[in-house]
Amino acid sequence: MSCHTAVVLAAGEGTRLRPLTHNRPKPMLPAANRPILEYVLDALVETGIEELVLVVGYERDRVQNHVGPTYRGRPVTYVHQEKQLGTGHALLQARDLVEGPLVVVNGDTLIDPTIVEDVLDRFEASERATLAVLDGPDPTDYGAVLLEDGTVTDLVEKPDAGEYRYINAGVYAFEPSIFEVIEGTPREDGELALTDTLARLIDDRSVSGVETDGTWVDATYPWDLLELAREVLANGRIEPPESREQVWIDASASVHDAATIQPPSVVGPDCEIGAGAVVGPNVALGRNVTVGANATLATTVLDNDARVGPGSTLIDAVVGQAVSLGPNTVVTGGPGDVRVGTEIFEDEPLGALLADRVEAEGNVSFAPGTLVGPNAHLATGVSVDSSVTEGAEVRR
Repeated sequence: MSCHTAVVLAAGEGTRLRPLTHNRPKPMLPAANRPILEYVLDALVETGIEELVLVVGYERDRVQNHVGPTYRGRPVTYVHQEKQLGTGHALLQARDLVEGPLVVVNGDTLIDPTIVEDVLDRFEASERATLAVLDGPDPTDYGAVLLEDGTVTDLVEKPDAGEYRYINAGVYAFEPSIFEVIEGTPREDGELALTDTLARLIDDRSVSGVETDGTWVDATYPWDLLELAREVLANGRIEPPESREQVWIDASASVHDAATIQPPSVVGPDCEIGAGAVVGPNVALGRNVTVGANATLATTVLDNDARVGPGSTLIDAVVGQAVSLGPNTVVTGGPGDVRVGTEIFEDEPLGALLADRVEAEGNVSFAPGTLVGPNAHLATGVSVDSSVTEGAEVRR
């Protein structure tokens, strides 16, 4: 294989996934019970990539401390994008670390090895810059691509509905000359986008496109994290061994004999599930999660070190790291209206999103679509029916 190095763009913040990204970058958000970034790195390693270069920026320590100097035996080198000035600018930071052809992927979108393999095969056959395209996701939400006999003829950012079939999957293979082309690309509003560089190559009919049917899931909004977990569980891309059909329980987890785990679900390392608890379907528990007796969880993601008190009910919930929920906490499930920045999205499938280190005392209830910022404290008996800001104290 001609490509031995991959550059992973992992500097982004993910503002539309706040408040969960207040303290960590989007690549470190959970896809089921592991960070999105791990699946991306797995896809690269499993296609034979030998060197990994990670471009980090926002909350970069969270990435570097988690991944470390090696990943599955491959050396990992980090470069810092100090300011978020576009994907082209991010890739340019890795220039001095790349000698030959390279793979470029986004670190915040779930992919599998099939997509990388398809891109590498086409790259070697065509000897041109190559990008992966997908038929399925709505092109109005992503960059749309026009193909003509395997050659990319147009790339349009968020086009009008109904005009295009393919989207840009954000997986590329380039010769090292791509860095010179990026340097010569004019900036737009101070940013240097990789897609602008690609547009210049497309004008010269110098870009191949390969249609792929590999797994690709992007989490843009809070409720997308539930879909991300569903996709991982459906495809069985789970780290602990499968204990029975579509149920994965780590060997170090403790599950009471009177608890019920409904498929598909994953229970991570050092978890504890109490008597009478019902977990699943579509539930992912990270590391060191506690689920109290007689609690009920469905379509829910609990990140590392989360605690759910006895008698609680969580449906369509995304729960961050080190969250503590007292007895009889209730998230009734979606649909709900969710405020993302200044925009309100109606009837989205989200019960609630609780960011890292939220503490809710007993008998707290959450209305559908609620977002709670990190370090918020909710007193006993509170009913939350709107967004709660970071560090807020909420009492009856």
